This record gives sequence, C-alpha cells and structure tokens, in this order.
Amino acid sequence: MSTAEERADSDLQSWAEVTPDAARRLLLAAVEAFAERGYHATTTRDIASRAGMSPAALYIHYKTKEELLHRISRIGHEKALEILRTAARREGSATERLADAVSSFVRWHARGRTTARVVQYELDSLGPDARAEILALRRQVDAEVRGIIEEGAAAGEFDVLDVQGTTLAVLSLCIDVARWFNVNGPRTPEEIGELYADLVLRMVGAKNRK
Repeated sequence: MSTAEERADSDLQSWAEVTPDAARRLLLAAVEAFAERGYHATTTRDIASRAGMSPAALYIHYKTKEELLHRISRIGHEKALEILRTAARREGSATERLADAVSSFVRWHARGRTTARVVQYELDSLGPDARAEILALRRQVDAEVRGIIEEGAAAGEFDVLDVQGTTLAVLSLCIDVARWFNVNGPRTPEEIGELYADLVLRMVGAKNRK
C-alpha cells in the first residue's frame, strides 16, 4: 500500500480533518444515511438521529443537507486524486505506474465502499456550483490516469487506439467496485486490486505485463 493510500484510507474512516467532533459525527452519520437510503430519501432529522443529536444541532455546523453531501464528495474526491497522483508520479515504467494506480484505486473503493458509493454516485444531487467543483476534481482524476496511458502508448508499452475511451473504461471498472464489494465475500480488497490491475494491463495491451 502506498503512503498516500494509507493516509487516505485512514482519514476515510476517521475524517480527522473534519472538526469539531460534532461536525464529524454528523458527517459520518450522513455518509451512512446517504449510502443506505439515498440522498433524496434522507432527511436532516435522519442524520441528526444517527449522530445522537437534535435536528437543530445539525444547522449549527451545516446550513443544508446539500452542504453535507458537498463536503463528503469534495473530501472523497481529493483523497482519490491523491492516490492516483502518487501512483502516476512515482518512479517506474508506465506499466508499473498504471498497475499501481489501478490496484490502489480499487483497494480504496473496496475498503471505503460506503463512503465511495456516496462520493461516486450522488453527483447529480448537488447544486450547480458544488457540482461544478466536483466535476473539476473528476477531470483531474481522469487526467492522472489518461496521462499514464498516453505515456505508455507513446513509449510503445501499450497498444491503445482510443486513449480517452480507455481511460473512461478503466475508471468505471475501478469505481464500480464500491457498488458490489462485500466484506464477507470471497476476495479481499488486495486480491481484487491485483486482479483489476492485471485486467487493465490486458485492456491496454501492455507488452511487459508480469
């Protein structure tokens, strides 16, 4: 596991950057509620109740339910970007860096599946300004993966006809892990990460796949 992934995974669980404690409790409660019921079916009363607080207490820290979703989404996307950026900029061939990026990204989505489902699948619940901010982060995520694939193709490591389409396919494959991963299933996050890294290297026609 990379240093960035370890830090992101730890923060994903504790949300240590969210203060004070009451604000963090509310955010964690919102993650659980949004993942379980969906954003639109969740009320501020639901969130406050899960956090063991009154509905009025929520508004001390968050003006609206959307502000909670926006913060969850922004922090989650920033962590995902950090993982991919670390993998993309490490030493090594494009093949090695793409494998690292995919395996790390997949593990993050598996370990933090509850948060990742909210982060990845509730984009359209955000208002225009918040949505634009998250889309900008998604473009950066896309650019990190696309950059590795472009470098690999230029170096003759990969055989890719459509870099943009392949980038979309790779990211979609990784992100979908958050939807189906079961902690009681037959594979661990590490095993799935390794499997998906191999699948993606096959997808891009990597010539030196291990």
